[in-house]
Amino acid sequence: MRRLLFRVPALSSVLGAAILAGCGGGEGSSAGGATLQYYLTADPQTLDPALSTDVQSGEVVTTLFDNLTQFDVDGKLVPGLATRWEADSTGGVYTFHLRLDATFPGGRKVTAADSRASILRALAPGSRGGRQWPLLPIRGAADYAAGKAKDVAGIRVPDDSTIVFTLEEPLNIFPKFLAMPVAAVVPTPTPADFAQHPVGSGPWKFVSWSHDDAIVLARNEHWWGGAPKSDSLRIRIIPEALTQAAEYESGRLSIVEIPFSETRRWEADHASEIQRRPTIRDLYIALNTTRGPLRDVRVRRALNMGVDVKTMLSTVMSDRGVRAAGTIPPGIAGYDSTRAPYRYDPDSARKLLAAAGYGAGFPVKLWRSQRPELARLAQSVQQDLGRIGVKVEIVERDAPTVRAAVRNGEADLYLGDWYADYPDAENFTYPLFYSKNKGPGGNYAFLADPVLDSMILRLRTTTDEAEKSALARAVDARVFDAAPWIFLWFPIDMWAARPGLEGWRIPAVFTAQRWTEARLTK
Repeated sequence: MRRLLFRVPALSSVLGAAILAGCGGGEGSSAGGATLQYYLTADPQTLDPALSTDVQSGEVVTTLFDNLTQFDVDGKLVPGLATRWEADSTGGVYTFHLRLDATFPGGRKVTAADSRASILRALAPGSRGGRQWPLLPIRGAADYAAGKAKDVAGIRVPDDSTIVFTLEEPLNIFPKFLAMPVAAVVPTPTPADFAQHPVGSGPWKFVSWSHDDAIVLARNEHWWGGAPKSDSLRIRIIPEALTQAAEYESGRLSIVEIPFSETRRWEADHASEIQRRPTIRDLYIALNTTRGPLRDVRVRRALNMGVDVKTMLSTVMSDRGVRAAGTIPPGIAGYDSTRAPYRYDPDSARKLLAAAGYGAGFPVKLWRSQRPELARLAQSVQQDLGRIGVKVEIVERDAPTVRAAVRNGEADLYLGDWYADYPDAENFTYPLFYSKNKGPGGNYAFLADPVLDSMILRLRTTTDEAEKSALARAVDARVFDAAPWIFLWFPIDMWAARPGLEGWRIPAVFTAQRWTEARLTK
């Protein structure tokens, strides 16, 4: 993910699980009287959208608040408080038209002025801990956040139901930025102790928060989208995967994420209960294209051909992944299912190395963090590349040390993953391969390609969706050909859901499951 938002744990999503049970802890007698029991792996840091940086906070914020736009469970951008929006011909001015039936608790209508005030609050000079970057494309936002301006010139409110944003430069993904937690609309003025006792216009209302134990929400009977189909939502804090599984198998959770190591057992014991979804996430090995032999594209292609990704995916990850032939995942416009991954071919890899002048091989250092699930992957890569003469030294350090080395260009190879903040091809191209994002910006391969840069910039600015999709495919193909990564796979999330639970599916992004349709039918 960009801008230092990291998930915990890293190779599993931190979405919760739900059970529909009676308010006293037993089975609910009817769908409408049921309580959803959901879990997070850690206590949220805050419930204030302006301060939300962790996934746990973002998930709860999504239930309590509304945004101008929102993502559906498949990651499609759909109307939220705004029923429609349009960009001008330049792609630099966006006008959003708000619905008239959204209210805060107590009945006060949500207006465009509330949206403006919420954004100014999130950008407030001196505020600490929030993720302001989705709002910084607005003209004047950066100066306001830095205390250099008294207002944000790029926000205009012509009337109660219209808000107009003028951007610093054209950006076609801006409406998706407004679906992120930091852009949630909050009441003005905000109540005291708002981060611990939030009030919003979303489908659920806050009831209580017992830290490190549970958050309790009640359905909002007056939500503009229709009241949720269950009465209440209890969000438990359950850090350990084994405890989560035990709770599910004891009947106290009705949805649970399956650890990669437990895939085969759950497929055998709970086959009819399994849901799967390819994630919008990359698992990859970045190759620093400025270091030694890695400057030669033939060497980088040889490394791709020297790793037996198919076997590694099967033996280490229980086939929980889609082989990658690029960086844009399935489900994102620009993904090309017809492009074949690099084949495992050690003989051809050796020939490529010889042609590049490295027939005798060479040493490299593969950096990775201390996440246990990366150990076997790194060892497998080390063994495979050793067979083509590339001697891999694995460097294991704590996450901050690894990040510093990678961003400073000190790592030859880096094993890691990339989560999408928002479902768009731009999120898998601009941060990762635009030359000005080398190092800290996310371009850990330090790739510099002027042609690719121009394509990526056009991808971000075009207002033509067909052109954007075609550009995304072309960018992805050019990246694949340049081989700045060893392309591994797009992981597959797998969950078990108890029979009788309806209206819940694995969401494409962590802000896409609002629990409004979940109910128990038996």
